[in-house]
Amino acid sequence: MAGRFIEVEGLGKQYEAAAPGTPPALQGVTLAIDQGEFVAVMGPSGSGKSTFMNIVGLLDTPTAGAYRLNGKDVAGLSTDELAHVRNRVFGFVFQGFNLLKRISAAENVALPMVYSGTGGAERRRRAQEMLAKVGLGAYGDALPARLSGGQQQRVAIARALANHPQLILADEPTGNLDTQTSNEIMDFFTSLNRETGVTILLVTHENDIAQYARRLIRFKDGRVVHDGPVTREPLPGAREAVAP
Repeated sequence: MAGRFIEVEGLGKQYEAAAPGTPPALQGVTLAIDQGEFVAVMGPSGSGKSTFMNIVGLLDTPTAGAYRLNGKDVAGLSTDELAHVRNRVFGFVFQGFNLLKRISAAENVALPMVYSGTGGAERRRRAQEMLAKVGLGAYGDALPARLSGGQQQRVAIARALANHPQLILADEPTGNLDTQTSNEIMDFFTSLNRETGVTILLVTHENDIAQYARRLIRFKDGRVVHDGPVTREPLPGAREAVAP
């Protein structure tokens, strides 16, 4: 049975370098995400959605409020414990792919396993397994420059899956991709969520991409202004909306 995975209460973030009078990046955010959820986070630029994602992924720290991960307050974790959680609990997928250009696709996928101390043979085996999972089993030796944008994003997803994370944090993962490739990537995320139960937290500007999720959280001016099920939009030309 799925349990409470992420809980934030009164979460706030104020950047010291912000101009005087600038409102906090986050203010009073309280919400919870259960294991196995597929959540889309939306909002205009400067709404706080990426700050929220960074705090959840332990890439940033809040200046107010509490964040509990699997029931444990992350404020009490040491630097080494935070690094361990980032490496083993989270898988990160970014808009810019963030692949190292001078090493192969398989070596890029294996990087998280290097930091977790996995042996060389197991790293190579699992990297190839993850590439096959995203449909790139024949491209392990290819350098990123020889791959299309969609293929590079698939390598980045394979890398995010390398340590079998509990949560995938995807920040605008389709932002640099064409429509067909974006849909293919989102179909993969949907199947991954359904088949493995991995929790997915997706930041996007695009309504059609958010439609793949089952829950929508919308930010504005650092606050949550909407939190509820995704409302499926009818296809163009359809007479009426069909329930999912």
